[in-house]
Amino acid sequence: QVQLVESGGGSVQAGGSLRLSCAISDSTYSRYCLAWFRQAPGAEREEVAVINKYGDTTYADSVKGRFTISKDNAKNTLYLLMNSLKPEDTAMYYCAAHSTNNGYCITSHFGYWGQGTQVTVSS
Repeated sequence: QVQLVESGGGSVQAGGSLRLSCAISDSTYSRYCLAWFRQAPGAEREEVAVINKYGDTTYADSVKGRFTISKDNAKNTLYLLMNSLKPEDTAMYYCAAHSTNNGYCITSHFGYWGQGTQVTVSS
């Protein structure tokens, strides 16, 4: 069973930065697809950024150029660096994982989830 634990959320003013971390319990996590999702009150969950086992990344259009997803295999940790934050980035942020043999990441396959960390951006 893979366990994910997020940290690093908080309150920040617009234009500020935060770095989220997600500690992953499975030592073989390097073979997983990893992602950050977010969900604002009353909104659907949104896939923010994905990184596959090769380190290839994809981003939602709303965060391109501002957010960076990365992972440290030695520390079993996933990161999301968020710069130039906007009030519309306010949400609960979740890290997620799914195993893959071919390296393809599929949104509907993410089955392991953390408990979430709140990000609040004030104007």
